[in-house]
Amino acid sequence: MDLTVRPWRSVLYIPGSNVRALDKARGLPVDAIIFDLEDAVTPDEKAAARKVLAEELAKGGYGARAKLVRVNGFDTDWALDDVAAFAGADFDGLLIPKVDCAADLDAVAKLIPDVPLWAMMETCRRVLNAAEIAAHPRLAGFVLGTNDLAKELGSRGRSAMHTALQTCLLAARAEGIVCLDGVYNAFKDEDGLRAECTEGRDMGFDGKTLIHPAQVAITNEVFAPSPDEVDLARRQIAAFREAEAAGKGVAVVDGRIVENLHIVTAKATLAKADAIVAMEV
Repeated sequence: MDLTVRPWRSVLYIPGSNVRALDKARGLPVDAIIFDLEDAVTPDEKAAARKVLAEELAKGGYGARAKLVRVNGFDTDWALDDVAAFAGADFDGLLIPKVDCAADLDAVAKLIPDVPLWAMMETCRRVLNAAEIAAHPRLAGFVLGTNDLAKELGSRGRSAMHTALQTCLLAARAEGIVCLDGVYNAFKDEDGLRAECTEGRDMGFDGKTLIHPAQVAITNEVFAPSPDEVDLARRQIAAFREAEAAGKGVAVVDGRIVENLHIVTAKATLAKADAIVAMEV
């Protein structure tokens, strides 16, 4: 499935060293998986995790879920071996931490051709360079690292990061790439998760990264078009077609003006709903 049109509602981090979790992920109703070789793997497990993950990816069984591999940063001794281990493997993107500028992606692009690259956006410098990074020809998406960003900012609360979040979103939308919200740490707090998902969705994020399978259902629900939104999209398209047939440039639905720009949004809503159904088949 095309990375630019597929659903990205729920994107679950899975430690690359955890065979049981890697197997369980094959049956989870997530849109994408980030197979993590960085933060979720201790230094003494790095080499073993790389081997385990390569073997599990070779087995397949992950269906239509997008498969992203987060390698270690290129300021470590593990990164080059990480990239080499997955050359030719069955996955959909390489997630690179510590990308401060577009030039940082050039070296990776030479090491592993024809694989979409993704960038972790987790520091002030990266956010300030978001437009340059997003414009890299091999970049497919941003993943917000909100924990690291909050640490560097010294901020308390998500509202303090709104400027950073919106800066990344602006850059992503300008270049037509995917933009995924950061994690919600309190995985047992369903109300808090729903509130943060709702905010992220309304800001414009394509989906949310997750740390626990218990977060999947709420995230999928919030980031999917609701039945009312799908119904409205269909009625807007139908009304606009009638208006065009009558030689008019606008229609009226539920007392609101509907112009061509609304039809673009309506068609995108229906395409997303259809893509979600296709994922679930």
